Amino acid sequence: MDITQKVKIPAPKGFWRNIVIFLAVLGPGIITANVDNDAGGIATYSVAGAHFGYDLLWAVVPVVFALIVVQEMSARMGAVTGKGLADLIREHFGAKITFYAMAALLITNLGNTMTEFSGIAASLEIFGITKYISVPVAALVVWLLVVKGTYKIVEKVFLVACLFYVTYIVSGFLADPGWGEVGLAMVTPEVRLDAPYLYMLIGVIGTTIAPWQLFFLQSSIVEKGVGVEHYKHSRWDAVVGCVMAGIVVFFIMVACAATLNPAGIRVEGAADAALALAPLAGRYCSWLFAFGLFNASIFAACVLPLAVAYYVCEGLGFEAGINKTFSEAPQFYGLFTATILIGMGVVLIPDFPLFRMMVLSQVVNGIVLPFILIFMIILVNRTDVMGELKNGRFWNAVSWITALGVMLLTALMAISYF
Repeated sequence: MDITQKVKIPAPKGFWRNIVIFLAVLGPGIITANVDNDAGGIATYSVAGAHFGYDLLWAVVPVVFALIVVQEMSARMGAVTGKGLADLIREHFGAKITFYAMAALLITNLGNTMTEFSGIAASLEIFGITKYISVPVAALVVWLLVVKGTYKIVEKVFLVACLFYVTYIVSGFLADPGWGEVGLAMVTPEVRLDAPYLYMLIGVIGTTIAPWQLFFLQSSIVEKGVGVEHYKHSRWDAVVGCVMAGIVVFFIMVACAATLNPAGIRVEGAADAALALAPLAGRYCSWLFAFGLFNASIFAACVLPLAVAYYVCEGLGFEAGINKTFSEAPQFYGLFTATILIGMGVVLIPDFPLFRMMVLSQVVNGIVLPFILIFMIILVNRTDVMGELKNGRFWNAVSWITALGVMLLTALMAISYF
């Protein structure tokens, strides 16, 4: 069935037909790319700007380009196969390898989910609301939205949340950086081999191209019902989402590099960055930064537990999907609920080292990424899986360089610590 019929939109011809189809498939790519600018991501980008100034800005363009390539492959596999990535890994690599991959991702994403609820707590504490109120209320709202809503409703809420990332763009301009210095930093890479620099570079890569994204995007494409005949329109959804996410990353790093780094302020999290911006760039910049953190955190607190439920249930062969009821997919909703409860519960523990976990979880994302990416590269090059739409040489070159490059950075980081 034509996707324009699925969403009950008339299908005009030519240029306007393409626009209508694009609007019909729009959603999974934009949501997946933007949700990774979450509490952990914002904390990592804030620290990168505050502690390293403009030194890491050069990495934004190549990392976002790699994100575009990876997201496009994921969207293409979902449209062609009609199956999620975990499903395909289980079918082609066996249950044992799938189990270990899912276990590693589950541990990583539990840490990521904790950071989302810590972001909710930290952002609202700036406005005087205690975490013992904000976190349980946010957890209940997140649970009700997904469990009681349909895919169409949940997707619309997520798309609206994406719009609020503009607060970071405004914050970047309010910080009044030296744009000449910014431009120079973008085209003159500052590469160092010391442990803190490599640790932060891997964190930036891991939070921009997180392993869970590969699973969530492909599962969303499948659940939305995007078929191979419309994958080209879905590809543009992925590209637009990646560019939007990259612009937000750029402005977060610029805002912190322009204000906090010259003042020698060492931030311990995204909320610290928001508070520190007030005397340096004005209270409106600080408030926008804090509001952006809240929006990003509650947005990701919905999506990350969903990603966990998708890939674990697909990998183990259980029913999965927002359009299914609790009785139709008890494992899916049970895992989604458990992930929220664990993430919320840990944040409510007094004196839990949340900031350390925030950045560490992003670095772990970067370390795990190459292994998941290798599964994807092998699958997307198989004719029996992808047919004529398997990867071309350029796509393979970029994806292999990304996987092997992150492995090399991880090895160099490990060596630099010893």
